[in-house]
Amino acid sequence: MIEQVFDKSRRPGWIASMRSNFLTGLIIITPIALTIWLIWSVVGWIDARVWAIVPDAYQPHRYIQTLYNIQISEQYDIPGIGLVVFLVFTIFVGWMGKGFVGRSLIRWAERMVNRMPVVRSVYSGAKQISETVLNKKNNSFDKACLIEYPRKGIWAIGFVSTKARGEIANLSPEGEELISIFVPTTPNPTSGFLLFFPSTDIRELDMSVEDAAKLVISAGLVYPNELSEINQ
Repeated sequence: MIEQVFDKSRRPGWIASMRSNFLTGLIIITPIALTIWLIWSVVGWIDARVWAIVPDAYQPHRYIQTLYNIQISEQYDIPGIGLVVFLVFTIFVGWMGKGFVGRSLIRWAERMVNRMPVVRSVYSGAKQISETVLNKKNNSFDKACLIEYPRKGIWAIGFVSTKARGEIANLSPEGEELISIFVPTTPNPTSGFLLFFPSTDIRELDMSVEDAAKLVISAGLVYPNELSEINQ
């Protein structure tokens, strides 16, 4: 009898059960909701920017009026159409840029931009970033590593960028090879610090860049190696 009472007292009540179910549902719903919200926000942002520069005669609601012979007093936007227009326009610009005429126009426009003091700095910086991030042949951020930062004995996760070049490489102590390391911040990995480390002071990790980013975003709560061992 005492054992039965003891077992009943050990059983969780309905409030604890509901709380557990709520937390489980929250864990399942949160990443799905954030993903949908992010995609919807990006599509809406692109649509708003695209249709803002499209003349009123070519807006979607005008085609609906013509197709169904109805009058629409307010503007009616179809989500995603602006994204399709942006993709088609970007593909067309890329196709033109590969041709002789397109390359000539780009060189002419860049010469004009280089004559503008402020604009040329913004354009050159944006061009270098886009070429670095979007270039398929670029090996940026292909490895995660551990470095001692901000002092000896304290370790931080970093992403291997590229080998130092130019003046920075020439000023390296005793000709030692320097590697540029991006050290992200928690929980926002898009901001961080650019540091130059000797290659001998860098410890490369077996985990992927995506897994290392998860570790940074979660503030050390999610360890990819432990998850893989559990799954096995």
